Amino acid sequence: MRPACLRALLALRHHLLGALSPTLKLALAGLLASFIAIAPAQARGDDAATRAAAPIASIALDELPREAVETLRLIRNGGPFPYPRKDGSVFGNFEKRLPLQPRGYYREFTVPTPGARDRGPRRIVAGSGDDYTRSGEYYYSEDHYRTFRRIRP
Repeated sequence: MRPACLRALLALRHHLLGALSPTLKLALAGLLASFIAIAPAQARGDDAATRAAAPIASIALDELPREAVETLRLIRNGGPFPYPRKDGSVFGNFEKRLPLQPRGYYREFTVPTPGARDRGPRRIVAGSGDDYTRSGEYYYSEDHYRTFRRIRP
């Protein structure tokens, strides 16, 4: 951009911003910051619509770790679960890595990780809300919800 054009734009910006209240200036700055933060993700194609449209890989039951097979058995039998305060709780699917469904449709369950002192990163997420024991829709995540694979029978 030529220096004369740049000077004219800066003068116009100064004139326009001078007429705004401090609250409105702050709101505009926040709006601009959010656009700046979102633009790189959209340029990479890293938005919710792109992730939701991506196909989900699958995994056969006999390919799962034995702890996941046992967790799936507990899910189908309705428990008892090793973490009763967490297992069976609603999984929000906030990153939209699973097919879009109404809130409450997905439930999460811990897959014990040998050697972990806490719940570890492995989970099974079941579809169909309260009727997860018979849904047949189960997803395995070995990396705390970063990726999912649908469990094939």
